[in-house]
Amino acid sequence: MNASSALPGHIDLSIDGMTCASCVRRVEQALSAVPGVAQAQVNLATERARVSLGAPVALESLLAAVQQRGYTAHEFKAASQTQDTEQAARKAKDERALKTAFILAVCLTLPIFIIEMGSHVIAPFHHYLLRTLGAQNIAYLQFVLATLALAIPGRSFFTHGLKAAFHLNPDMNTLVALGAGSAWLYSTISTFAPQWLPPGSVHLYYEAAAVIVTLILLGRYLEARARGKTGSAIKRLIGLQPRTARLQRDEQWIDVPIDTLKIGDIVLVRPGEKIPVDGTITTGRSYVDESMLTGESAAVLKEAGDQVAGGTLNASGSFTVQIRHLGADTVLARIIRMVEEAQGSKLPIQDIVDRITAWFVPAVILIALGTFLLWLITGPSPSLSYALINAVAVLIIACPCAMGLATPTSIMVATGRAADMGILFRQGQALQTLKDARVIAFDKTGTLTVGKPALTDLHLAPELDHDATLADIASIQALSEHPIALAITQAAKQKNLGLSLATGFKAISGAGVQADTNNHHYVLGSARLMQQSGIALDRFESVAAHLGMAGKSPTYIARDGTLAGVFAVADQIRQSAHATVQKLEQLGIRTVMITGDNARTAQAVALQLGVAEVHAETLPENKVAVLQALKRRYGTLAYVGDGINDAPALAFADVGIAIGTGTDVAIESASVVLMAEDLRTVPTAISLSVATLRNIRQNLFWAFAYNVALIPLAAGALYPSYGILLSPVLGAAAMALSSIFVVGNALRLKRFNPSNRVHTS
Repeated sequence: MNASSALPGHIDLSIDGMTCASCVRRVEQALSAVPGVAQAQVNLATERARVSLGAPVALESLLAAVQQRGYTAHEFKAASQTQDTEQAARKAKDERALKTAFILAVCLTLPIFIIEMGSHVIAPFHHYLLRTLGAQNIAYLQFVLATLALAIPGRSFFTHGLKAAFHLNPDMNTLVALGAGSAWLYSTISTFAPQWLPPGSVHLYYEAAAVIVTLILLGRYLEARARGKTGSAIKRLIGLQPRTARLQRDEQWIDVPIDTLKIGDIVLVRPGEKIPVDGTITTGRSYVDESMLTGESAAVLKEAGDQVAGGTLNASGSFTVQIRHLGADTVLARIIRMVEEAQGSKLPIQDIVDRITAWFVPAVILIALGTFLLWLITGPSPSLSYALINAVAVLIIACPCAMGLATPTSIMVATGRAADMGILFRQGQALQTLKDARVIAFDKTGTLTVGKPALTDLHLAPELDHDATLADIASIQALSEHPIALAITQAAKQKNLGLSLATGFKAISGAGVQADTNNHHYVLGSARLMQQSGIALDRFESVAAHLGMAGKSPTYIARDGTLAGVFAVADQIRQSAHATVQKLEQLGIRTVMITGDNARTAQAVALQLGVAEVHAETLPENKVAVLQALKRRYGTLAYVGDGINDAPALAFADVGIAIGTGTDVAIESASVVLMAEDLRTVPTAISLSVATLRNIRQNLFWAFAYNVALIPLAAGALYPSYGILLSPVLGAAAMALSSIFVVGNALRLKRFNPSNRVHTS
């Protein structure tokens, strides 16, 4: 196989030269026609194509197919600072080229505009021009200036537009070329061969031709500037990647480029520096600002053994990190990849736009031709002039630019804003589907709860000191590897309690432990163990019953043969869980908890959180069956989970939402990833979905309503009753403004604030 061939999977391409929705369709058709291509999706806002391959395909074949349609393409690889710099430089170059073209067009068009408008508005000025230059010389001057305007700054409209027409795929450039070119050709005949035209039809429209090109160039320039802002999220994420790291080599620390590092290397991170790579802290401790990952501003304490992610900020102390992941395997690289894929995806609503634009441009050309013939046959004298000017107005005003930008720009901005808040949409479709969610099911352990047992209750006899007793039982439990023991020792550590030496430790299988410490003999365990040891339980019987009703299993403490207290260790509920459930209920979304735990524990957690429905003792293989029933009963369903056993449920749900601190399998199965452990980002994601689809509908309404309303006006529908005609110049201005409006409206999503949002569908 050719070394430049791509194996089945997908390949991403950057496409240059696209200007409207018709361009998107043409590039998709060209790529889809290449043997081996299963599907091609092109995004106008990101200027990229994702090509899904069903068989090995040579990269050169894809690039050639795009080039044959009049565009240029090159392979787009995973985002990096180098590639981002190159892409930014290319976009800046294109923007400068548009600016230069616009300035040149203004310089060439302004004299024509002054001559024409000045002559109409100021009679003395008109007479002065006739006396000094003469009518024919004025016509020659306008011809030269308009020809230069169309041939130099406006050249791309004709090269791309005529090539598209030749391939029977007319696009926006074709409309501009036909409109401006017709006005120029008619004016040229009027200038050099007026005898070819009917009497009374000799008029000059150089101004219209030149101003049309100038205004559309202005629109493209402003649009390019605005579109540059839509990709700021990716640029910001890529900018978080440090370029160098301080590496330990021969017992010295030296600064080296990131790409020279290897797995297992030790790097030093000093206060105020960004952590260069993903790894494990080996020595030192510090607070780390992980807001770029989670959206949470509070720094997190990191100590030896803790994991850290590249791109996060070391806020205080120094520490060393052993590298675990590099390059495309780092957390930051995966986040960038997720955002890029979401930004490049198509929402189902885009299918409507694609179907319309498939026939839109040819239909406009037919409408313009019909307008020309109708005015030529039935219009007032000079009918040829009226026919030309109205046909040109139809061609210019009906550009489908705004239609092509309506959806992808909103997706780009929304997914970027979501990333800022720690929400990653791995699939763009989830951005549309999530707003329709009618039921959200949660896994319990690790999702609604922290997933780690913690000491929740400690009730002691009045004569015992709380901290001293906790230190004693923690000293004993430090010798055990049981999860309950870990929770006890962690509780003592959090209170900075010193541990003592425990002797005579004995673990009693399934019942508890016993040992001696600080001159006391302790027995810690179940009620059965206490009874076997001859210890009465009546002193704490009511407390134990209360713990049992709360879904917790009580563990008894006996000291020197006497019952001294009772404690409970349980999986703690996440601080954000209650507020999340309440918010979802306010939004009219039913909440459900699915867990493998026993019914009593599950009901106790559900009661604390206000969850409406509980499915307890559900085996992992039965979760999908429960979701199927929920979906049939309530409609669109989202599932939130974090573990390997949640992967089938995450994949089955209409929208799978994974906790970013969960397993890789769960994250890969989900369509949305919450980088923070704050469940309040679930209703935030729903609110963003609602806001995004509202924004897209506004864009599409503007794009379609604009054309539906103004095409008849451009064709002269109001002339019989009101004598109103739409100038092609005004049409060009309106067309340019429509694209700028759509991009500007999408940019409003950058200011999205989840507070005070109402869920509407």
